[in-house]
Amino acid sequence: MNKSVKIIIGIIALLLFAVVLKYFKDANAKDIEDFMVEEPFYTSINLKVVATGGLNPEEEIELKPQISGIVDAILVEEGNFVEKGDLIAKIRIVPNEQALTSANSRVNSSRLSFDNAKTLFKRNKMLFDKGVISKQDFENSELSLNQAKENLSQAQNDYQIIRQGSISGQRLANTNIISQISGTILEIPVRMGDQVIQSNNFNAGTTIATIANMNKMIFEGQVDESEVDKLEEGKPINIVIGALDEKILPGKLVFIAPKGIKDGAGAVQFKIKADVKIETSLNIRAGYSANAEIEIESKDSVFAVKEALLQYNRITEKPFVEIKGEDGKFKKQKVELGLSDGINVEITEGLKDGDKIKVWNKASKDNDDEEGEEND
Repeated sequence: MNKSVKIIIGIIALLLFAVVLKYFKDANAKDIEDFMVEEPFYTSINLKVVATGGLNPEEEIELKPQISGIVDAILVEEGNFVEKGDLIAKIRIVPNEQALTSANSRVNSSRLSFDNAKTLFKRNKMLFDKGVISKQDFENSELSLNQAKENLSQAQNDYQIIRQGSISGQRLANTNIISQISGTILEIPVRMGDQVIQSNNFNAGTTIATIANMNKMIFEGQVDESEVDKLEEGKPINIVIGALDEKILPGKLVFIAPKGIKDGAGAVQFKIKADVKIETSLNIRAGYSANAEIEIESKDSVFAVKEALLQYNRITEKPFVEIKGEDGKFKKQKVELGLSDGINVEITEGLKDGDKIKVWNKASKDNDDEEGEEND
């Protein structure tokens, strides 16, 4: 029994010894991992703030009627250019029956008062000529006649305004909608026959047309709270319009909002505005989406590396890279950073020309084959 146990233990020991030998053999047989390397270089770094937004006319107005009615005629189309004072549309007045009846009653009442004052004036004039009444009594009757005449005229005017929309003598009067500025018709949200509401203190009124001066455009956008302190009013900016093949237009920052607004994600955004210089050959449309690029700081011929090569210590959070030594092994090297544009970063200390910086992409045979196919 003891002999059998010894035999089993010997066999197990031999097997374990064989496994250990195979492990070390496989470990020594593994290929040495080779990493790609890159060197520092000199480049220009521009630090920019990018704001998303759009182009809008600086001068844009909405034309609204001053009296309720029905659109009787529209004399322009969207896209037309109009001068200040041009006729845009006509509104036909549909009088309110109750208001019309009340106005007519005031006219009749005022006419009776006028006729009565006129009769009293004639009688007092005869008595004054005969010396029966004093001059004061005569002048009082004359004053009453003039007041009654004015009240009658006002009542008649009110009746015509309610009935026709104006004090003209036309049988069917129209309220004219006149352009207040020279510009392009952006939108006509109403059609002939639509009912419109007048603009007053209690109602914004129905918009008949929207007109804008397309020669004066502004950029309106938003920047994040982390970047707003870097901006300064009066600085030049570039406006990039995606709809025009990334066309770049020059501009100037003219407004930075003093108060931020939280967006749906909870980030605070600040509104900015910039004047934009429009080329006469460009067909700019209101509402184009655009990005504003505002240069904050710029350096030429700086010693830099790609920002993707940097690593950070998890405890100290200080940056470092791994550089290749003469023995082929990589060692950590602390670096001091300067200006960064998100792609390249300035190195102020820690590296020199010719250093081989480790790239965290293994140079495998598959990668070499793909690179060879691309070169072919």
